[in-house]
Amino acid sequence: MEKIVIKYYKKPRLSNPVLISGLPGIGNVGKITVDYLIEKLKPERLLDIISEHFPPQVFIDSNSVVSIAKNTMYYKKRRGKSDLIFLTGDFQGTSQEGQYELSSKILEICKELKVSMIYTLGGYSIGRIVDNPRVLGAVTDIDLIDDISRAGVIFPKGEPAGGIVGSAGLMLGLGKEVFNMKGACLMGETSGYFADPKGAIAILRALTRIIDVTVDEKDIEEKARQIEEITEKMKEETTSKNRDDLNYFG
Repeated sequence: MEKIVIKYYKKPRLSNPVLISGLPGIGNVGKITVDYLIEKLKPERLLDIISEHFPPQVFIDSNSVVSIAKNTMYYKKRRGKSDLIFLTGDFQGTSQEGQYELSSKILEICKELKVSMIYTLGGYSIGRIVDNPRVLGAVTDIDLIDDISRAGVIFPKGEPAGGIVGSAGLMLGLGKEVFNMKGACLMGETSGYFADPKGAIAILRALTRIIDVTVDEKDIEEKARQIEEITEKMKEETTSKNRDDLNYFG
């Protein structure tokens, strides 16, 4: 078997397509955003990416049927607008070599499909729960900043201080330096402690303005509300436990 196997379902003719990538990462905010867009826009399956750079495991569904770990691309044709390509998946590459090889392969596919712009989505961990997450941006070309800023994305100097780790950053770097492709990364603030729909909502609102698409946010807002209730309950239990401990020593 080759290190990376591409399994096509269709080979459509797309018009000026834009790639939107959301793979698992910090707070899973990128993946939550893309999976939600896939759920609401119902794009068609384009291809699967199967690789030895993913963990050696399969998933088992409710009928006990297995499926191998993979990344998947979907496409959505739009009349009078750029078509959309969505990348989601089970894992990122599990090694440095895997990250580079998978990102490079994805960009090769994008070149073949004549992708005009790449948006990678990810989380920006601030180590605490945030009520109103910001969306930070990074771009391959400074002339992209004005348009993206109008969607509510901010570009504060020095943030994120450690750069962008993983496919969200690597795809932009390789895209710029090797494939001559423009791109931007949208990073939603998140605690980084758990899957964070609230950070995903912030990205979703900015991204839908940029790519000119409308989706109903009701379901993802409900998920965010449920997570908020769980975290509030955890805070209360922690406060109660600390109070009990103090009483014990009092």
